[in-house]
Amino acid sequence: MAPVTIEGRTIAKTFWGKSWCTNLERYSDYASRVPRGRTYVRNGSVLDLQIAKGEVVAMVAGSSLYKIKITIAPVEAGRWKGICRDCAGGIDSLVELLQGRLAKGIMDRVCREGDGLFPSPEEIKLSCSCPDWADMCKHVAAALYGVGARLDEKPQLLFVLRGVDENELLANAGQDLGLKAATPSAAKILDDSDIAALFGLEMADSADSAIAIPTAPKRRQGSGTLREGKKTPAVKKAAAAKKSKPPHAARTKSSGRKKTTPSGTRHGGARPRSQRSA
Repeated sequence: MAPVTIEGRTIAKTFWGKSWCTNLERYSDYASRVPRGRTYVRNGSVLDLQIAKGEVVAMVAGSSLYKIKITIAPVEAGRWKGICRDCAGGIDSLVELLQGRLAKGIMDRVCREGDGLFPSPEEIKLSCSCPDWADMCKHVAAALYGVGARLDEKPQLLFVLRGVDENELLANAGQDLGLKAATPSAAKILDDSDIAALFGLEMADSADSAIAIPTAPKRRQGSGTLREGKKTPAVKKAAAAKKSKPPHAARTKSSGRKKTTPSGTRHGGARPRSQRSA
């Protein structure tokens, strides 16, 4: 059981509750019945009120306990899209929407008579177990006012009742603003050939191939050759010069003995042994 409790004479205090009650009172179809319904709901006669998609079920106490069923048609798809389109860009927060803290133009569009979110008499079917012949009896009117009081507590129930998703108002909020993700212009995109000319690289044909940046091979310490064993240009030049020298021009290593001259005398003026014996 979920009874409707009213404190004081004001049935609804928030934006959505007040708008629901105002929508009921704007139609002449209900003019003769709604005043008695206000009295019933203020007296606590609505003992149970349940709101679901397209349906309100209630139990109202009178001379007996009566069962009320109110069927409300869902919002037409084209009508709902029109509401979302007109509200695009004006609803930034679901909390602000449910609290009714939006621009007056946005709220007026949602509540607009005829093509807004609230139902017209043609979209409502009423049923009560009381013997009153009128479709809008005081028990039904009390249940309808009870919906306004319940929206004070849970405003999202209005969207449940009309069969729409309130998040769609947020999802469409930025679609008509024409905002696009920032993308670099064609003038700011470097072509592969420009990159190659800038860094002196040869670009790979495949987009997936990696760019290999050549690095200078390291030299061995104290050596004139490269790490891979290849000779440097300077070493090659020296080797070629060495090969081009005649054999007699090359230096000979000292063997530890003195050389003799062609005349048979040793260096330093020493005479041969035959001469010394003479």
